[in-house]
Amino acid sequence: MALTNRIGFDNLRGDIFGGMTTAIVSLPLALTFGVAAVNNPVAGLYGAVCVGFFAALFGGTPTLISEPTGPMTVVMTTIVASLTAADPENGLAMAFTVVMLAGIFQIIFGVFKLGKYITLMPYSVISGFMSGIGVILIILQIAPFLGQTAPKGGVLGTLQSLPELLSNINPNELFLGALALGIIFFMPSRWKRFCPPQLLALVVGTVVAFLFFADDQIRVIGQIPVGLPALKLPTFTAVKVTKILAEAFMLAILGCIDTLLTAVIADSLTRTEHDSNKELIGQGIGNLMSGLLGGLPGAGATMGTVVNIQTGAKTALAGITRALVLLTIVLGAAPLMQNIPMSVLAGIAIKVGIDILDWSFLKRAHVVSRRATLIMYGVLLLTVFWDLIVAVFVGVFIANILTIERLSELQSKDVRTITDADDAIELTAEERELLNRGQGQVLLFYLSGPMIFGVAKAIAREHAAMSNVGAIILDLTDVPMLGVTACLAIENVVLDALDKGRVIYIVGAAGSTRNRLQKFGVLDRLPLDHLVSERRLALSKALVELNISAQPAAVTAGQ
Repeated sequence: MALTNRIGFDNLRGDIFGGMTTAIVSLPLALTFGVAAVNNPVAGLYGAVCVGFFAALFGGTPTLISEPTGPMTVVMTTIVASLTAADPENGLAMAFTVVMLAGIFQIIFGVFKLGKYITLMPYSVISGFMSGIGVILIILQIAPFLGQTAPKGGVLGTLQSLPELLSNINPNELFLGALALGIIFFMPSRWKRFCPPQLLALVVGTVVAFLFFADDQIRVIGQIPVGLPALKLPTFTAVKVTKILAEAFMLAILGCIDTLLTAVIADSLTRTEHDSNKELIGQGIGNLMSGLLGGLPGAGATMGTVVNIQTGAKTALAGITRALVLLTIVLGAAPLMQNIPMSVLAGIAIKVGIDILDWSFLKRAHVVSRRATLIMYGVLLLTVFWDLIVAVFVGVFIANILTIERLSELQSKDVRTITDADDAIELTAEERELLNRGQGQVLLFYLSGPMIFGVAKAIAREHAAMSNVGAIILDLTDVPMLGVTACLAIENVVLDALDKGRVIYIVGAAGSTRNRLQKFGVLDRLPLDHLVSERRLALSKALVELNISAQPAAVTAGQ
């Protein structure tokens, strides 16, 4: 695996044009997210610069554009709010420490090649979580959209303050916010090829405010410091270290999911294949540097990536160009952005929140699966009103339990005990004859498929229902994987048979299944010749031990 991403110069025009175009697309969103998360537009810009540059340089998806995204911004907003409430003096510094640690976690995920496991999460949980983040982003922008300062208490504080917010609307700021939102919603598609709607909304909203509301008290971004930022050294207290680590882990996981899903979209558009582990390392380096420089955390951004590809970009040079263009804007054009109205940024953010909502799944979830619908809405509500981390873990836990239950039900159908040759399982003619000759004294205990822990209950049920037979044939020929709990259930079957003096044979245990039985000592309890490879041989041996002829009786003349 190469240390840096592939940077080619054979597509120089397409990469540079792609980088410049995505920089224009990123500018209004970076400003919006910076104000939304930490009330500092420069934080959003430096997040776009740092994550965009280092993820492009060290990542594993050449055309991916990385920057602060809606989901990452919402999580960062909650982190800042909780840490500053607990420690007003050091809370913001600890929040940037969380960003650094999230980057380190992502690097670790990449180094240990965990990329392919990151997105192994039920879609109902991802949908509920993303939609919940969209709802949070919309709610948090209500106050600035109406021309007022955001109340304390986050989502709940805003909802409780709604009557007061609605009774004190600033009509001028509401107009500007609605104007920005209207431009983004209703801008003709053919115009979008020449100018991103967010940028047009930003410019038009600022110009209208300057021309018509210059004498009014319109809240604007204000003075933006020019120059390179100071380093933000890691800051945390022993009391908060557990909370910081948990939030960093959550932020890292969200960034990984956001990025890898976007990388899959990039693959489908470019007909290439990304390196997920290398991408996580690049994202981690980007977030680590962003936290050090006081920038927001970022991830792969779908809109920027699609625009980048559509404008002709093919290599990481586009992402690097974009970061350098944004850096130039930060260092040289910051004073030009200080008169941007806050309500205009709120309007842009509300549209981002609306776009984050998983409308496609929300419309169809109740038709597709009632369980998936309940999980999705449960995660959504927990995300909005309780806690992001709790929402994900509860959602994943419930979804996995329900999945295991369903798989166990299906797998339990392949746990059968028969004493005569019926149609429950497929037997050869010779096996049918041998089993019938057992006259109910030989029981065939057949299992198939992966024996996960949920199947142990079915094994125990069949075991308890066993009649007073003389021999048990435990057929594991079609079992590719044997879980610990299922292995213990099988051990109970063997021990019970031996205690009752029954003959028992194990058939077809091979590979990992045999190794698991060996490690549990199950095979040591049986004579060597009681572990056989064929069901026919086991049936023959069992009949011999029960003193039943394994050969069909001869037909006498005259019969």
